[in-house]
Amino acid sequence: MNQVLSRRAVVRVPSGPESIETVEAPVAEPGAGEIRVRIAAAAVNPVDLGVASGVFHRLGMVHQPDWTGLGWDFAGTVEAAGPDVELRAGSRVAGFLDGFDRDHGSHAEHLVVPAANVAAVPDGVDLVAAATVPLNATAAAQAVHLVGEAPSDARRLLVTGAAGAVGAYAAVLAQERGWQVTGLARAADEPFVRGLHVDFTTEPGRGWDAVLDAGALQEPALGAVRDGGRFVGVQPAARLAEERGITVEVIFARPDGPLLAGLLERVAAGQLPTRVHTVVPLDKAADAYRAMAEGGVRGRIVLVP
Repeated sequence: MNQVLSRRAVVRVPSGPESIETVEAPVAEPGAGEIRVRIAAAAVNPVDLGVASGVFHRLGMVHQPDWTGLGWDFAGTVEAAGPDVELRAGSRVAGFLDGFDRDHGSHAEHLVVPAANVAAVPDGVDLVAAATVPLNATAAAQAVHLVGEAPSDARRLLVTGAAGAVGAYAAVLAQERGWQVTGLARAADEPFVRGLHVDFTTEPGRGWDAVLDAGALQEPALGAVRDGGRFVGVQPAARLAEERGITVEVIFARPDGPLLAGLLERVAAGQLPTRVHTVVPLDKAADAYRAMAEGGVRGRIVLVP
């Protein structure tokens, strides 16, 4: 059997976008319960900037001897399947990788992943759009689960970063848990945020029953929670201490194929938004990371091999 070689974006000594390079490396054959995906599209997320900049290396969370692979989200087609896998070759799937300490990422041509971690992409959802969904929508759904059901007498929820990928999904999903949601974002983002059928603000204010801090404001967002309220953050490496009787939780998104399948079905039904900022070739990954680092990106930059 011919060995499959795959290009992938990596960093050897992480120091930001300028340290990104493309290498070619062999891809393993899928084992039991695994699939090999030919990647069609892979989104660039803020966490990717942290990996490329060495944030997680300095926290002792990455220990790769040669290089560290970049990228979490992906969408593509099943190219090969190991034993005990029902997905057939040619199936369109999407998913995201787990953890930081790996020599491969989704910013590549091929990927071997557990079949349980992916979900079928419904007809009508193109793979570029699908690549923007897995990490962000899963993180939002898992964060909303931590926020929980809204009590009948304390239903005011602030979602920071409501114009961002995680925040927008969270703002929609939290309404289904009975929360009266207000989205915090820049003034220019008001039309988009109100289009999610939530209220809008440009300042965190005070006295919220709960805050889902998708914008990673940290202390200012915690300060907006009333005494005895709830706070859910998105930075597991910087969990805030509890204060004033506030319950503090933090989300670390984990792959969940069945959960993602439901989220993608909702995308196909038009109930959850997808936003592609621009599409960039894999070989121009450094340019994509620079654009993301400069800020002002609404939606996701998507790399295509």
